[in-house]
Amino acid sequence: MARRAYLHIGAPKAGSTYAQHVLWNNRNALKGAGILLPGDRSAHDQAMTDLREVSWRDPRATWTWDRLAAKSREWHGDVIISNEGLGGATAAQAARAVASLRPAEVHIVVAGRDLWRTLPSVWQQGIRSRNIGRFEDWLRTVERGKFETLWENHTPNRMLRRWGDLVSAEQRHLVTLPPPGAPHDVFWHRFAGVVGIPDGLCDLTAPAANASLGAAEIEVLRRVNQALGDRYPHRTPYQEVVKRHLITAVLQRGGNTVRFGVGLDRADWVAELAEQQIKDLRDYPCHIAGDLDDLRPSGMSSTVAPDDLTDAQVLEVAIETIIGLLGQADRLSRRTDASGLARLRGRATRKIGGALRRITRDR
Repeated sequence: MARRAYLHIGAPKAGSTYAQHVLWNNRNALKGAGILLPGDRSAHDQAMTDLREVSWRDPRATWTWDRLAAKSREWHGDVIISNEGLGGATAAQAARAVASLRPAEVHIVVAGRDLWRTLPSVWQQGIRSRNIGRFEDWLRTVERGKFETLWENHTPNRMLRRWGDLVSAEQRHLVTLPPPGAPHDVFWHRFAGVVGIPDGLCDLTAPAANASLGAAEIEVLRRVNQALGDRYPHRTPYQEVVKRHLITAVLQRGGNTVRFGVGLDRADWVAELAEQQIKDLRDYPCHIAGDLDDLRPSGMSSTVAPDDLTDAQVLEVAIETIIGLLGQADRLSRRTDASGLARLRGRATRKIGGALRRITRDR
């Protein structure tokens, strides 16, 4: 029976990729210290899609939430389950998840990031998940209060209440992402302190970067999504083809020199939303690792929206993207040729070895 179970449920784009990178890269060290990451990283994702009963669950998935929970209950120390998609669970689904891990002491861990950085990140994540809406149109939808998904699944307030109400106040944790420019390990030390990972146990080198795309690169991807039609539906086919070969292999490695974000004409609106968010969290009893002031936008500056780019700017990056895809195809071809040659060599070696053994026996 697990002693404590920590559910890190989000929010997306709030340090989750970095925290998960460190956790999985140090899985053996953590296990030696009595902290289990049950299954593997894909198991946590598959269990999340099962718990939430999403339509885009991979039909080949083998991990269910019950299987992951059972693996957790077998452990006699502490358990960490981490997937930023868990925050989008309904109240009933969250209750099921928490109940499945008891009688362990269940802790809910939610990360929060300031809205000035969150808003463009959420829109970009949508485009990277096959959405096609323009940035300005999306912002207007948020302004009109018609994009509840933002507040339900991508910011800490509602998910913290939805999950946190299931446990006592001392078992609810909000970890704030420090302002831009802070050392990357600040967030880790906050997160590790919550889940009971001792200082110095984990190697923090070479964190995985979930690189943001520049204005032109994300606009190229948005237009590609539009043109795809019914090809490569979300989620698994899109991840295996478009995300792997276009986004990760090419677009993330491009120039990405023109950054984008919310324009200064909306600075007061974002600041107002942030103050309401901070007030709401201050009124909710929970442990805060960091400071609620971290959720107050800072360093707001003028940016270019993807919608404002000229067709010439988008075309230039589109051409560079095609060149990048040619390089990716070449690398894959060379890798395939090399593996094929290795198989032929292995087959020949086995045949020669067999012939030599037969000759030796005949002698």
